[in-house]
This record gives sequence, C-alpha cells and structure tokens, in this order.
Amino acid sequence: MFVAATVSLGLLLTACGGGIGEDSNDRGGGKAREDNGFPAPAPARPTAPPDTGRGTDQGYEGDERKGELRETAPPADYLSTFALDVDTASYGYARRTLREGRRPDPSTVRPEEFINSFRQNYERPDGNGFTVTMDGARTAAPEENFGEESPGEENRDWRFLRVGLATREAEDDGERRPAALTFVIDVSGSMAEPGRLDLAKQSLDVMTDRLRDDDAVALVSFSDEARTVLPMTRLGDHRGRVHEAIDTLEPTDSTNLGAGVETGYRTAVDGLREGATNRVVLLSDALANTGETDADAILDRIADARRAHGITLFGVGVGSDYGDALMERLADKGDGHTTYVSGAEEARKVFCDELPRNIDLTARDAKAQVSFDPETVDQFKLIGYDNRQVADEDFRDDRVDGGETGPGHTVTALYAVRVKPGARGHVATATVRWLDPSTRVPHEETGRVEAGALDGPLWTTTTARSGLQVTAVAAYFADALRGGTLPGSPPLRELARHASALAATTESTAINDLSDTITQATTLTPS
Repeated sequence: MFVAATVSLGLLLTACGGGIGEDSNDRGGGKAREDNGFPAPAPARPTAPPDTGRGTDQGYEGDERKGELRETAPPADYLSTFALDVDTASYGYARRTLREGRRPDPSTVRPEEFINSFRQNYERPDGNGFTVTMDGARTAAPEENFGEESPGEENRDWRFLRVGLATREAEDDGERRPAALTFVIDVSGSMAEPGRLDLAKQSLDVMTDRLRDDDAVALVSFSDEARTVLPMTRLGDHRGRVHEAIDTLEPTDSTNLGAGVETGYRTAVDGLREGATNRVVLLSDALANTGETDADAILDRIADARRAHGITLFGVGVGSDYGDALMERLADKGDGHTTYVSGAEEARKVFCDELPRNIDLTARDAKAQVSFDPETVDQFKLIGYDNRQVADEDFRDDRVDGGETGPGHTVTALYAVRVKPGARGHVATATVRWLDPSTRVPHEETGRVEAGALDGPLWTTTTARSGLQVTAVAAYFADALRGGTLPGSPPLRELARHASALAATTESTAINDLSDTITQATTLTPS
C-alpha cells in the first residue's frame, strides 16, 4: 500500500548443465550505520496502520487518480520492512494458465514472484549473506522507441527504485555440503493427470542420478494416508534402490496433504544427518481435500522438527488445477520457498540446473528494511510482498520469521517512489539482516541510493542491460493481471512491445518467454 513519505520430456532426460545484464548503480557495503547524517534503517519508528483493502493496490482510487494518494492514507513512517522471498510459483502458474487460454485468478498473482523469476547480475558476496545493489529510473520518461505519448503530468515525479540482493554463487557440486532430502510425493487421484505424477517421477529419477554419492534420499507418498516408501538412504551404491521406490508410485484416492507433510518431517527427523543440508521437498498439486487442510495447523504439527532440527521445506507445484495459496503458505511459514513446473524443461531446470540453490542454504530468517529520506521522498509503494510484511520494530528481532535463501539466488524488491520536485541527494538506505545458516549469528549489509541514480529514463539500452527493465516489465505485467494502476503503467499491448524489444536486446530465452506470455495475455479478456 502507498504510505505518505513513502516481482519435452526428452529435455528432462538429457545431461544436467544467467544473468541478464551489467552491474547496477550505487553498491552498498558494511554494517547498518549512520551515513552522511541520515540513519540506516532501524526499528525505531512505529508501523503504519495495516491496510484493510486489496493489498498493495489500495494506493489509488481509480485510473483517473493514477499516481495520487487517497485522502485516507496513513501517516508517514519512512520505513518499509519485509521478509525476503525467492518464490517463483506465481509466475510459473500464470504462464501455464495463460497458455491454456485463461487469465489467472488475481489472487494467485504475486508481483514479487514475477520479478524474482528473472535472475539478475548483481555483484555477489564472497561468503554467506548478501550484497546490496540499488538503482532506478523515471517511470514517466518519453517513449521514444514506440512513439507513445508521455504518461502524463501526474507521473512526472514518480520513479522506480530497485533494491537488489544477491547471495554467493553456487559452489561446484563437489564442494557443497552433503544433502539429506526427504521427498514427499502426492499420489492422490488428481495426480493422474498427465504432467503431474508422471512428471514428478521422471524428475526424481533424473535428480537421483544427478546427486552425489554422499547425498541421501528418503521417499514418502500420500493420498488419503501417508507412508514412508523409502527411509533415508545414502545414495552411494543404492541408486537402484531409490529408482525402484520411485517406480512404485501410482495415483490413488484423496489428498491428505497434512498427513504427507507430517510423515515427511518425521521421516526427515528419523534420518537426520549432522553436517548435511536436511530438507523436505513437497511435490504436489496442493489440492488438499481430506484430513487437515489448513496450512497453519499443518505447520503447527511439524513446528518442533522445523525449529529443533532446522529442516526446511521446498515446495514444487504441478498441475493445471493447483492449490497455490496452500503451497505458498506452507513454504513461507515453513522456512522455505516454492516453484512451479508444468513441463519437462522446467522440471530439468529445478531438479538439475538449479539443484544447489534449491537444497542448500546461505541465510536464514532474512529480512530487509528500506528507510526513505523525508527530505527527498513524498510517497513510496513496495510492489508485491503483500503477505511478507514485517513490523518495522521487528526488523532486528531474530525470533521473528524471515526468509531462507540458497546460493545463486537474487532477490529484488521494486518500489514506486514519488520524489519531491527538484529533489537532490539521498533518497533511501536499504539494510538486509540474516542469520548464518550454521551458527545462527546475525549479520547485516547496507546500501544507499541518491536521487541522481533514479533520473534516467526507463526504456533504454542501459536499463535493458542492467536488468532494471525486465524487473519493471515483470512488475507491470503482474500489476495488469491484478487490475492495478502503477505509475506510468503502459497498456498491455504496449507492454508486450516493450517486452519484445527487450527480448531482442538481451537475447535471453527467459525474457523471450515473458514476451510471449504477455502477448498471450493481450488476446484474452479479463475475467
């Protein structure tokens, strides 16, 4: 919300194998501190009253007031605090839905997951933790490439401000810690649909061959009940045993997801390996219809296993009908993240190319806090992260849940910021705080950005190379699917042309897929 002062099966079976641009402006470094007289973020100011409306889209009262605050906007606090999120399932599921000729339900569209589906070339740290990169651009710059009119006087002072966080690159496979993975596989009747259980089994077979000898795997299946198909088994010479267990999985009966997760964590605790990355991987369409179906109640049952043993959850969604809300809640509150796969290529990417970042950890309970300068900023809006908000005063309370990240991740937060006319100097300071995954010792890193870094136009070759443009396109696309009105938002067909030009400039397969997806959306009437 706005506040004053204020993202073919054949391919799967092939052998397992970036960034999109140059480094951005204003790199940050060092601990949270006072810098040039303006304080780094700190939990000192009260939080604004909670929004009672529709998430982050409540800043406007309609298209005719695009870019203006509502009269009922809460008082200024200059702080924005949220838990980090590396989920991408919302974008993956939206792509699947649009390919099938349907607009996604707006409630399943989470802008931060669209934004974070595109890996950025931010500078990376040498060890665990994060670097902080901040840059931006005007949202109302003239559209010279396409001959469009300027978005209007009401958007003249709006900017996009991007806060980019990056973890270290994934180590070579032989250098990472061993993994102990408990796979919890949905074998309910709904998983019989092509592209569900069959895809999960193919993925597991490929990943079993990809893992190292000192990794270990357990297998739990669930339908109306849950059972341990394979206890924790060190791969070594036992890969055949794992493949045989995978072959036994067949769809049947109802979806007791709660029983599956509970049994999965019990199996993970029984097979716990000291010095390894212990993780539960849930593969499901998340259409729970029997037993416990409430995410918080399911998580309560496994709370001790999560807290005492540090076992994290990775959710992999499948299926044309998908329980998005349940899977996302489980991952967010289960110290993990989610993704969505609809085909063999996506599955190969998740279980092969991106395996290290999906199973290893570089930070626990990570939170970010952005402090805006009241001398230069009139308004700001965090785009997305609606259900990842953290009270400002809880930023440095390490008992408050944050987000978990692995090696090779980038996390992007995009703000719409209305600067004061003629503003110069400091605009914002961003601090990320996290716990070391092994020692639980807290660390912080800080960056800052000046007004001059936000003055350039958005639609340029420079922003295409830096990755800022794909961040903006993804944010505008998600906002359009939710019926929102971000400052300077182009019509969907205009956005499709921007995406097409960006794909040509970057020669990126991922951005070309985004362009195709936006074009598909232009052919469909909003539901």
